[in-house]
Amino acid sequence: MKISCDIKLNLKSKEVQDAVKKAIQKSLKDVVVDIANDTIKGSPWKWGTNARSIMFEVGPGGEVAKGDLEGAIYSTSGYGGYLETGTVKRPATPYFKPALDRNIKKLPEGIKAELR
Repeated sequence: MKISCDIKLNLKSKEVQDAVKKAIQKSLKDVVVDIANDTIKGSPWKWGTNARSIMFEVGPGGEVAKGDLEGAIYSTSGYGGYLETGTVKRPATPYFKPALDRNIKKLPEGIKAELR
């Protein structure tokens, strides 16, 4: 799962632009960590291999010049996607999407808090 913040600032002051970008970076990192932790807690596989394989990254996106930022949460188990979406033989057990839904609203709140 990827989370992308596409920011376009119409601010004249470089100082203010930097403050806004820094607030977005901090809030995005906090939200991605929260989503990753909830994803690990919600991982349905009982032996824990999938939960231990959940990783996350936060960094600049594809258009660094524009200040875009991205966060990614993913499973390296090889079957994390099948657990999330299900298969013909196994019903879906969503754990990424519920974690995203619970935490994504924290992103704008976190940005505002960082700018105060």
